[in-house]
Amino acid sequence: MASRLNPYLSFRGNARQALEFYQSVFGGELRMNTFGEFGGHEGVAAEQIMHGQLETPSGYTLMASDTPPEMAHNPGDNITISLSGTDSEQLRGYWQRLSTSGKVNVPLEKQMWGDEFGQCVDQFGIPWMVNIVAQQG
Repeated sequence: MASRLNPYLSFRGNARQALEFYQSVFGGELRMNTFGEFGGHEGVAAEQIMHGQLETPSGYTLMASDTPPEMAHNPGDNITISLSGTDSEQLRGYWQRLSTSGKVNVPLEKQMWGDEFGQCVDQFGIPWMVNIVAQQG
């Protein structure tokens, strides 16, 4: 495999729910390992996600984990995930599922540069940008 760039998201105790939600949005294969599987923590923390990875049919990869209780966690202040392309039906579907339970900051609509663009924050506090490239013709 060549190098690839993908987001790695951090959560405070709800990484499993977030990854399962993203799988419901994008489809694909989800693998998760807990801290307890590797002997890292005990009690509630043992059931939290040490590493989760979603590989989607569209070629997207999302990685995520729960932040251990002893570490600081500042959700959403240093990451935005951008989805862009020409498959307007697919991208509109992603937009709909991501924004329905979240907050829309910029509605998905035609912008001055010709593309359709929107920004939202999903129900887990993760910011998303969706850009549907205008068809040339």
